[in-house]
Amino acid sequence: MDNFGDNFDDGDVDPAAEFLAREQTQLAGLEDDLSTPNVPIGVTQTLSNDTSSPIIAPKIEREEPEKIKKWREEQKTRLEEKDADEEKKKEELRLVAKSELEEWYKIHKEQIAKTKDVNRESAINAEKQFVAESDEIEPGTEWDRISKLCDFNPKSSRACKDVTRMRSIILQLKQTPLKKPVSPAK
Repeated sequence: MDNFGDNFDDGDVDPAAEFLAREQTQLAGLEDDLSTPNVPIGVTQTLSNDTSSPIIAPKIEREEPEKIKKWREEQKTRLEEKDADEEKKKEELRLVAKSELEEWYKIHKEQIAKTKDVNRESAINAEKQFVAESDEIEPGTEWDRISKLCDFNPKSSRACKDVTRMRSIILQLKQTPLKKPVSPAK
């Protein structure tokens, strides 16, 4: 294999190790400059001729341009105006809501009073009708009165038990009432 000129056995020199060593020596100076002691925020570190003792000086703030100051002030006033307008609108909405709620309560109270009056009147009328009908008891009209008290609409009682047989018997008795048997004369 020596014929090809590949001398892999030329010592233990690693090209990657050489490159890394070279880079470390170049960057060593930068690391020393970048490694600073803990310095408070807003303070910069400057080095004097004696590199062992750093001098800490306050950081000088740059003054904002006039346009930025003006913009900040305008923005602040715009935000204050918007806040004031928002508070005004909130108060207006509160007043409108309060008046609407009072109106709703007024209408609701009137509706309840009307409903109570109608219910009271219908109860009085139903009672009067019941008393008037109870006075007119005639023989043979019992089943007619019973059929008036029953609800014969099949659609209204879907949730109840099936009462069609009872309904048919009552209607039959209404149409042809039972006759009392005639007792023979003694």
